[in-house]
Amino acid sequence: MKRYYLLLLPLLAFVFTAYNKIDEDKKPSTEKPNVIVILADDLGYNDVSFNGSQEIPTPNIDKIANEGAKFTNGYVTYSVCGPSRAGLITGRYQDRFGSGRNPLWAPNDISQGLSIDEETMATVLGREGYKSMAVGKWHLGAHEALRPLNRGFDEFYGFLTGGHNYFPELLTLTDISQVKSQFAAYKTKLLKNDKRVEETEYITDGLTRETVRFIKDNADDPFFIYLAYNAPHSPLQATKKYLDRFSHMEEGKRKTYCAMVSALDDGVGRVLDALEEKGIADNTIVVFLSDNGGHEGKWGADNGILKGEKGSIYEGGFRVPFAMRWPNKIQANTVYEKPVSSLDIMATAVEYAGASPKNKLDGVDIVPYITGKKKGLPHESLRWRMFDSKTYAVRKGDMKYIHKTNKKNGKVMTYYYNLAKDISETSNLKVSKSEKEDLQEEYNAWEKQMIDPTYLGLGQDKKYTSEHPDRFNTEVY
Repeated sequence: MKRYYLLLLPLLAFVFTAYNKIDEDKKPSTEKPNVIVILADDLGYNDVSFNGSQEIPTPNIDKIANEGAKFTNGYVTYSVCGPSRAGLITGRYQDRFGSGRNPLWAPNDISQGLSIDEETMATVLGREGYKSMAVGKWHLGAHEALRPLNRGFDEFYGFLTGGHNYFPELLTLTDISQVKSQFAAYKTKLLKNDKRVEETEYITDGLTRETVRFIKDNADDPFFIYLAYNAPHSPLQATKKYLDRFSHMEEGKRKTYCAMVSALDDGVGRVLDALEEKGIADNTIVVFLSDNGGHEGKWGADNGILKGEKGSIYEGGFRVPFAMRWPNKIQANTVYEKPVSSLDIMATAVEYAGASPKNKLDGVDIVPYITGKKKGLPHESLRWRMFDSKTYAVRKGDMKYIHKTNKKNGKVMTYYYNLAKDISETSNLKVSKSEKEDLQEEYNAWEKQMIDPTYLGLGQDKKYTSEHPDRFNTEVY
């Protein structure tokens, strides 16, 4: 018996060595996943082909949906940029901490942006050893203390304001002391960490380049990337390379918009390719969504069958293209029909990173719901508030309740829609008194936890400037 055992020893050693080699080649799923959030800006619900677009092919964005989960009821927390981003990056309703308005360009004002008492996803994941990078549009505060490097990120490449020019030759301002109006900030040169740099590429391409570099530099350790493209937010600007893809279309805003989305899709493809090249795609959570609905009439977006657009309380304002890929956990070609929220991204990420946020999150880990391990709804209800217009909405199950106040006469109007049967919100239903009271109480209980906006927003630009005459008087950064 001893002789046989001795004969087996070399074979056992070979098997053990081979097993370890396989384990080295394919990282086990128990490792902390990388996290990449790809955020489009003002992208229409019907402007990706995984949601049915016939005009704009988006094969790379579709890859995220087809190789993972597509959410048919994916929501953000507000229908304009700043508040929506504040909710996403903290995993908490932005009205909990006063970010219920679009922050202004006011680099002297520490209150104009995301409260310093809030933790970002980068801060929380950073405690667990994640390296992180914010790329593209920030729009969570221009004050030095509110910028990405002071909000948990190790690297930043992008711009601080709510929009930006896309052509490098239009970036003519070398520092923020030259910015003398809200939208002049669109002309600033990009920031690489805290220094101004000369970008040579179309902005969408440049943001992709820096993201790919970060992936390749950090592939051996867990990382988090917040890739916030400004495409296809105005101004409508596209290069000939992308415009030529739509040569069959008439000249105009829709053609340029389509070209901008196509550039965005190319960027997503390059990011996914970098993950494959480094062998880390299987254990990387990639989430794609828009910050709010598309601006149809003004900028050429298409929200499809959804009513409303950017800035509205209807589905076209905050139901967005939304998909998640994580091959180690989520099966390909999954379609998830129940409501999910951008709030869930942070909750999901920190769950698998083993991280502990200091503040209570409003999102949930949605992976068990996607895989079927958990039944029921991730959220019993979702709520939205537009403080200045005294407008709000609640979705509970399939029922949506909207409360609007007429700006001219103060008259209150209420609407009730069954979204499962009427996704376009065309038929205002008659509902029972008890159901009305239930939906109103759902909102009231939530609102009691919220606070008023802590700063004047884009809608109060002139008022803010009159109250802060030193608004644009700042040192060179």
